[in-house]
Amino acid sequence: MTPEKLRELYGDVSPRAAAKEITVFDKHCRKFIAHSTFLILGTSNGESLDLSPKGDPAGFVTVESDTTLLIPDRPGNNRLDGMLNILQCPQVALLFLIPSVHETLRVNGRAEILDDAAICKQFAMRGRAPKTVMRVIAEQIFTHCGKAPLRAGLWNPEKWSAERPVPTLGEMIRDHAEMAVDSTDQKVIDKQYNDTLY
Repeated sequence: MTPEKLRELYGDVSPRAAAKEITVFDKHCRKFIAHSTFLILGTSNGESLDLSPKGDPAGFVTVESDTTLLIPDRPGNNRLDGMLNILQCPQVALLFLIPSVHETLRVNGRAEILDDAAICKQFAMRGRAPKTVMRVIAEQIFTHCGKAPLRAGLWNPEKWSAERPVPTLGEMIRDHAEMAVDSTDQKVIDKQYNDTLY
């Protein structure tokens, strides 16, 4: 496949899609980010790629300036895949989502990891400050249409499974890693989640 072949198959980008890209966080971007409770962070080490989910109450990402964002890092599994990638290759991609809103906001740019105590303290939850905060310097910002979430029925409860359609995390880790786990019971896992969110 070549770029020319792709354009032959799909045609030219629409003028509106080509023109919607901006480089600063305007009032619409700021409002979208202020209401977003979930984002996906894309990073690379120059050879492989990684996607990391990030979530918190609405407003957890701060627009620091017209071109920069601050994103707190919450307790997780300590793999640090995304942060280790950033140390090697600072280019990142963000996809912001708002529950019930079909459209998304995309941000591409460069990231750096901060451990400044004063900055981290700004993002404390339940009395616990994150160990680090990521600063993203935006280079491309644009909205993305809602066709994919609509097709997926992402925010349509009528299209959600009545029961959990996959095994519990404990069962999957047990089988993937071939090791004993604390529990495979979803209620126990949910309690662990709640106890260790912050």
